Amino acid sequence: MSHAAERELTAAGAPGGGPGRPAPDLDAGDGVLVARIGGRALGDRVYRVVITAFALCVPILLLFIALEVGAAAWPSFRAFGLSFLTSSRWDAVAGEFGAAPAIFGTVVSSLIALLIATPLAIGVAIFLSEFAPRWLRQPVGFLVDLLAAVPSVVYGLWGIFVLIPLLREHVMPFLAETLRLGATPLFSGPAYGPSMLAAGLILAIMVLPYISAVSREVLLAVPRSQREAALALGATRWEMIWDAVLPYARSGILGGVILGLGRALGETMAVTMVIGNRHEIAASLFAPGYTMASLIANEFSEATNDLHLSALMGVGATLFVVTLIVNAIARWLVWRVSREARA
Repeated sequence: MSHAAERELTAAGAPGGGPGRPAPDLDAGDGVLVARIGGRALGDRVYRVVITAFALCVPILLLFIALEVGAAAWPSFRAFGLSFLTSSRWDAVAGEFGAAPAIFGTVVSSLIALLIATPLAIGVAIFLSEFAPRWLRQPVGFLVDLLAAVPSVVYGLWGIFVLIPLLREHVMPFLAETLRLGATPLFSGPAYGPSMLAAGLILAIMVLPYISAVSREVLLAVPRSQREAALALGATRWEMIWDAVLPYARSGILGGVILGLGRALGETMAVTMVIGNRHEIAASLFAPGYTMASLIANEFSEATNDLHLSALMGVGATLFVVTLIVNAIARWLVWRVSREARA
């Protein structure tokens, strides 16, 4: 725009000017605006680079852990091959190592924990989100969440002095003799106390707050209109929860269950103190067992040669792979449930 035209607009009372006022310097204003936009763009680029670097730290750290554990475990896999995962013999003196009982114990104890903890956790979440009065919801929720803050060694001590005597003197005889389940493979054999059942129970208590906390938050996030619509159609309160609330929150609840499973797979100290640490596969839940985490905890400080140490690292690598597989399956299940819910 020419200076003559600017003066004419100023004289005519155009915006930005008036009688006796100088016309605004449009070229200077444009330069300030361009500088501000350029500064913001530079800040955005720096911010994007920084948060991208932070995000990449996690997978890079995971990759480094996998490489280190895999390199340390490779000699045992090279020496024993697939039999390392299928053999039940673990003899450090003879130099023979097989991790099948530890893998079996890890999976079975975690499944027992989920079978016990999931209904209890979902029941607690439904009570706190649907039935509990406001004055009771906060204290009970806090006490349930407080279970996650208890150290695992405390759970182990409680298991040794309280849970194991209770199982040995009351629960196991009741299951085997009173209910006459001793003839079945799952509840046969003597009642030692330290057993796969004890490990499953202690893990159920430990994973319950994780499942309950996630399920409670998911249920509280269900829109109120979802509940009101079900009640308006004549549903009872239970039918409203079962048919309207739980299906809406199904993917979130499933995610909480898988989070609990991941916690159970890697638990070490409490399980080591109550499972009995016997390196064999037994069908009975009354029999002692082993898990991969407890095997590493018990023998890592006693590894006397490189092959023994490599075998323990192989157990750790197997636990790492099992955890990744479980999480991958969990992500797939959550994705599938979410897609069905949207459909």
